[in-house]
Amino acid sequence: MKAMLLHGVEDLNRNHSPLKLADIPKPKPGKGEILIKVSVCGVCHTELDEIEGRTPPEIYPVVPGHQVVGTVEEYGEGVGNFKKGERVGVAWIYSACGECYHCKEGEENLCKDFTATGRDKNGGYAEYMTAPTDFAYKIPNELNDEEAAPLLCAGAIGYRSLSLTNLSDGKRLGLTGFGASGHLVLRMVHYLYPKSDVFVFARNPDERKFALELGAVWAGGTEETAPEPLHAIIDTTPVWKPDVEALRNLAPGGRLVINAIRKQDSDIDYLQKIDYSTHLWMEKEIKSVANVTRNDVKMMLKIAAEAGIKPDVQLFPLEKANDAIMEIKQGKIKGGKVLQIC
Repeated sequence: MKAMLLHGVEDLNRNHSPLKLADIPKPKPGKGEILIKVSVCGVCHTELDEIEGRTPPEIYPVVPGHQVVGTVEEYGEGVGNFKKGERVGVAWIYSACGECYHCKEGEENLCKDFTATGRDKNGGYAEYMTAPTDFAYKIPNELNDEEAAPLLCAGAIGYRSLSLTNLSDGKRLGLTGFGASGHLVLRMVHYLYPKSDVFVFARNPDERKFALELGAVWAGGTEETAPEPLHAIIDTTPVWKPDVEALRNLAPGGRLVINAIRKQDSDIDYLQKIDYSTHLWMEKEIKSVANVTRNDVKMMLKIAAEAGIKPDVQLFPLEKANDAIMEIKQGKIKGGKVLQIC
């Protein structure tokens, strides 16, 4: 089968084609697994983190990709909850132990044995992949394949981030960074909290324009001050500057939720600008987001189907995966990027 492989850590500033097209054996499903014929796979900023070594795979080569939609081709022993030909999705969380305290509390994203799709196990930049049935999701009929793919990560992590803000209807929410996840969060807020205004901070004028088109009440640059203090802000950027500026824009008792699996160190010195009275005083909080749970993925798919939330997508053939990666690296983001596999 055709697949795009990552063979090691690469510097994307020097190598614009880190993934190599290859012909590799078609996998076989084991006990409790299904074989998925991949239709589409979303492209995520986390792939940059894998390629550049901020969250590297332990074994190479590996097939990246963790926003996977396809159909069940065959299944291994003990599989009874999926039918052949049924549409399914696979997200970042590939598996967890199921036995530890966190797993029993529904926090399998915090499990020490958490494994990630496309990093610890081969993912969806390929014609076929296997996945445990307990970590696969039925795709609602209301969503086509390319619409569903970004919901499995950008949407699910956006849902988790929004849940962690403790937002209630009528409170003001800020979004700093407005890529694949941000534009889905804005649409979720309109559905779940119709009285809440959304304010967007983004360095790219096109992203600010896009935010206003989707219903944000205000959009400004990263260093600007919102017209009103915000009760919560979600950060979806890979750098530190937006967090410092976000803390300054929080209302007393406000919460900053950092939705980024890794932060780059390129602007870490910006953290020295934090002043206690300006950025942290008055019981402001900082909360990090660690991956997603199965419930986050299920809830995102459910809400999207009910509310008609459909991401803006840009399609690429599998062979052009490097082009999609580089567009994310260069900040050319409007909605989600999706690879067409089959």
